Amino acid sequence: MADETSASVTQGELGVLARRKIEAGIIAPIYREMCAQLGEDKAQSILDRAIREAAIGAAQSFAGRTPGGTSLRSFQDLQHLWTQDDALTIDVLKATDTEFHYNVRRCRYAETYREMGLGSIGHLLSCNRDAAFCIGYDPRIKLERTQTLMQGASHCDFRYRLEDTPE
Repeated sequence: MADETSASVTQGELGVLARRKIEAGIIAPIYREMCAQLGEDKAQSILDRAIREAAIGAAQSFAGRTPGGTSLRSFQDLQHLWTQDDALTIDVLKATDTEFHYNVRRCRYAETYREMGLGSIGHLLSCNRDAAFCIGYDPRIKLERTQTLMQGASHCDFRYRLEDTPE
């Protein structure tokens, strides 16, 4: 869910799904070269760390532009950025001041990475951004997710909660 440059989407602005596809096209040859020189485990570790750091930085930028400060409600208000262009088909189960639960039934991010031959690292390119985004946006927001479409489950189970104090 991270790396967006503005909290609002203007007409004609490139959506997150399209950006992720462009990013993946740039990352793919770099990742292949890292695998060749460093091995797959080390290459994945580097990719994982770099993308998490980018997600935290993007989230900090969002947080800095959030009027009145961050909350789980303001976090929920950002959801449209990641569902834009039918990128995700979700069922919201609960949306309160302290809990935001939803399931993703279709993930075009996962579909796109598989089509690009990057399914084995799709979780690094997308899924690992989600919890990292919370760290940068508001460390009181915690994500629990036990499964993802990206890794073969029937759906993704996002369960966000707002804690009184950050860890």
